[in-house]
Amino acid sequence: MVVLPAVGCTAQPTAGTPPTTAFNATDTAWIQLMIPMDERAQLLTGLAPSREGDPALTALAAKTALRLRDNLDRLRDLLELSGIPDTHPHEGHDMPGMVSLDTLEKAGTTTGQAFDRILTEALRAHLTQSRMLCAGERTQGQAAKAKDLAAAIARSTAEQISWLDKLRPAEPATSSGTPRTTIP
Repeated sequence: MVVLPAVGCTAQPTAGTPPTTAFNATDTAWIQLMIPMDERAQLLTGLAPSREGDPALTALAAKTALRLRDNLDRLRDLLELSGIPDTHPHEGHDMPGMVSLDTLEKAGTTTGQAFDRILTEALRAHLTQSRMLCAGERTQGQAAKAKDLAAAIARSTAEQISWLDKLRPAEPATSSGTPRTTIP
């Protein structure tokens, strides 16, 4: 029988105890995952001005790009503060919510409504996954600065999802639970 050590389990501070600055495994994993996710999303939002799509969606992409840039600066500051090396452990991975290289390639060769559809679907997936990851950080993380950033990102992504839903409501789910995609 192999016994694995518990990772990321910590005692919660008691009332009156200052928040901890120590980073646990959840904190560092969250930071190392959010950085490449936000980098890829930033690449996609950067394409919007040249893709001749819906001007309102292009404006949303620009707002999202600014927030992603701010998030990345803050995440990199946390990475440095944590003392873990910037080794890019998720390099080359396509994870849920991460804009894939294939999606970036398709987005770079489309314009108009086709681009808008790619942007909308990829942004919605990114924002939804980011919120979920931030929820995990907030409940399982230890470092107060990481948990505070996760809370801020979660609020921001909720707001961006709301804006996106006003511009492009989510596609209704099929009986299999996945969104229907229609091609004009």
